Amino acid sequence: MLEPSNNNELPPIPGKRYFTIGEVAELCAVKPHVLRYWEQEFPQLKPIKRRGNRRYYQHQDVLMIRQIRTLLYEEGFTIGGARQRLANEQGGEGNGYQRHLVRQLRSELEEVLVILKG
Repeated sequence: MLEPSNNNELPPIPGKRYFTIGEVAELCAVKPHVLRYWEQEFPQLKPIKRRGNRRYYQHQDVLMIRQIRTLLYEEGFTIGGARQRLANEQGGEGNGYQRHLVRQLRSELEEVLVILKG
């Protein structure tokens, strides 16, 4: 799960509906080839593919990628361990869903804060 300290290092997520792989790579501080690899390893990560097999990520995908990044890079999980952790969070429908809503709300509030400061 993203901690507030980790979230400060990453740019705020803009209020767009869809993001390209390049935009998501910048928002999550990972390279595009890493995102494509994570799609194969994490069943929760399924961007929309349109013509030419171009990927379009939604807001919840960006949040999921940031969570995966935190598990792997900050907390030291292996790919298998992170996959299992995410599956366990989603398995408990109430807990995982509530955490997702809290993360989404936190992200949106940070966006509002940036707008108010600007």
